[in-house]
Amino acid sequence: MKNPNNLYKFEEELNKQGYKYICGVDEAGRGPLAAGVLACACILNRNIIIEGIDDSKRLSKKKREQLEKLIKQEAIAFAYGYVNEREIDKINIYQASKLAMKRAIEALKIKPDYLLVDAMTIDLEVSQSNLIKGDMRSASIAAASILAKVKRDEIMDKFAKIYPNYGFHKHKGYPTKIHLENIMKFKPCKIHRKSYKPVKNALLIQQRLELGGQND
Repeated sequence: MKNPNNLYKFEEELNKQGYKYICGVDEAGRGPLAAGVLACACILNRNIIIEGIDDSKRLSKKKREQLEKLIKQEAIAFAYGYVNEREIDKINIYQASKLAMKRAIEALKIKPDYLLVDAMTIDLEVSQSNLIKGDMRSASIAAASILAKVKRDEIMDKFAKIYPNYGFHKHKGYPTKIHLENIMKFKPCKIHRKSYKPVKNALLIQQRLELGGQND
């Protein structure tokens, strides 16, 4: 059965070449100012077409959550990899995204024989393709993007209860106007990425205010 958007073309071609466990890999959370980056590795069942699958950013929250349940039900295997904000500050977000992807792949219960990765090359001895805008071109990557996005949103909803001043449940840590205002008002919290410019600037301003107060 063919997918109408032809999102399975890479998987179908690789199947013809003899690859059995084709794994899509994507991440969520490169842009936020808070918390970590989360990646997902997903091996879809080659005999099942999941209708409606697409880049997670092009789907509504309701549709993502519906598809997430279906993907988990039908996938052969999936796993997550997480790199927290402290690691991001040490190694930068690009390297952190690669590390999260690597951790997700290594956590799979079934070892993939081919990787389809969204815009990155992973340091693993596995055959792979680096696909620009892969979440719009490959069903496996799109599935991974959906699982990663839903999972990371759940993590941010939990952080919203721990750190209620920042509205994490609304913006998921992205640099919205209200988030930036709250960082300045309440100063950065434990999970903010201290190497990111808006957070770094807020810390510098806070330090100056504290030093100014000490000099009064």
